[in-house]
Amino acid sequence: MIFERVKSEGIAHNSYFIGSENDAAVIDPRRDCHIYVDLAQQKGLKIRYTFETHRNEDYVIGSGELNHITAAEIYHGPGLDWKYGNTLRDGQEFRIGDLRLTAIHTPGHTDESTSYTVADLSSGKATVMVFTGDALLVGDVGRTDLYGPEETPRLASNLYDSIFDRILPLGDGVLLCPAHGAGSVCAASIADRDESTIGIERAQNPMLQKNRDDFIKYKVTEKLERPRYFRQMEKYNLEGPPLLRCLPLPAPLTPAEFRDEIERGAVVVDTSLPAAFGGAHIKRAYSIWLQGLPVFAGWVLPYDKAILLVLEDQSNLERAVSYLIRAGYDQISGYLKGGIEGWYNVGFPTQHLGVLTVHELKAKIDHGERLTILDDRGEQEWDKGHIEGAKHIYVGHIPERMADIPRDKPTALICNVGHRAGLGASILLREGCCEVYNILGSMTAWRAAGYPISTE
Repeated sequence: MIFERVKSEGIAHNSYFIGSENDAAVIDPRRDCHIYVDLAQQKGLKIRYTFETHRNEDYVIGSGELNHITAAEIYHGPGLDWKYGNTLRDGQEFRIGDLRLTAIHTPGHTDESTSYTVADLSSGKATVMVFTGDALLVGDVGRTDLYGPEETPRLASNLYDSIFDRILPLGDGVLLCPAHGAGSVCAASIADRDESTIGIERAQNPMLQKNRDDFIKYKVTEKLERPRYFRQMEKYNLEGPPLLRCLPLPAPLTPAEFRDEIERGAVVVDTSLPAAFGGAHIKRAYSIWLQGLPVFAGWVLPYDKAILLVLEDQSNLERAVSYLIRAGYDQISGYLKGGIEGWYNVGFPTQHLGVLTVHELKAKIDHGERLTILDDRGEQEWDKGHIEGAKHIYVGHIPERMADIPRDKPTALICNVGHRAGLGASILLREGCCEVYNILGSMTAWRAAGYPISTE
């Protein structure tokens, strides 16, 4: 049996390549899918199937792309009006060489969610691994709020039944292969490790220690942000996204060409770290650090406008493009040749973003200076501790909450380490706010300095 886990950074997505004899299958492929084709060629296998665990919300699924390249048949779970591929029935079996793959309907995260068990018939009929999608994760279970609060109790109930009645009975020795790892927006507290078994989760996963009523109550009260781009992903993954055929290769643009694209309506994304962005950036650029692109681009970037990239290092281009196309952003017009240095070396104007250390912020607070402290972390992070008197608006909601942010005094943005604060600050600058600061190190540095924390 051949088994490969393919990890996609940023969205913490796991896809899987399995094979036996001459055949192979891919579970939850990503859109830039040549990695699976390369694996098949290396192993001398033909990819015959792709299996989706659910209509993913946080990235564009690559089944259609892989079908275009390999003609692999696409299968997904029941309950949705899929515009491509084939709908499975519960218990449907497939042979992949000596492997037997069986689909089991495990609704809860979404109604169509399906898990796949695998038995290696060359050594026995027992299940050896299960691909659980976003139902059962390492250290957590999938979110159940995607249909809105009125549907959350039903989904939570279904998820409990799917886990306890369909997945756990597979056996403690079965390897667990979920669709996401630590850092994913599809759950709150996924453990930072890839390997697990059903037995380990039964013993250690906090959600599996709860009875049915407590499980449902916990999921109903769970507070998770839902990025705007989820709707676009759901549409793409139901209807089938546009085919890439190959990874886009944005052109290097001179500062003059870059400026012309801006004047034609393109949106600028600066992937520098916050301190560098603060020193000099192009006016109206969004500050989204490289690793933040897969998630936070989807909160602020439009799908109907061209995107321009400013990179700290040109070697980051392929990663930046991969991150964006996985979130469905295909209109990447180019990147600034020579980076921000090339821009200001030809005399083009730049904008600055103020930065403060936590010690400078504390001094301003102690001196009673007029200042809005805007904490743009998630609700669970805020509840664990924040600066007394701070205003709380999640970074993704800042554009529609501008009326709640005073414009007659400076605003200092704070998050966990300063990355999301940099994005939030860049949004305020785009909205015309003048005196804006990013707090370097943010709450991590604030705690390390021993400054007071409020939980009220």
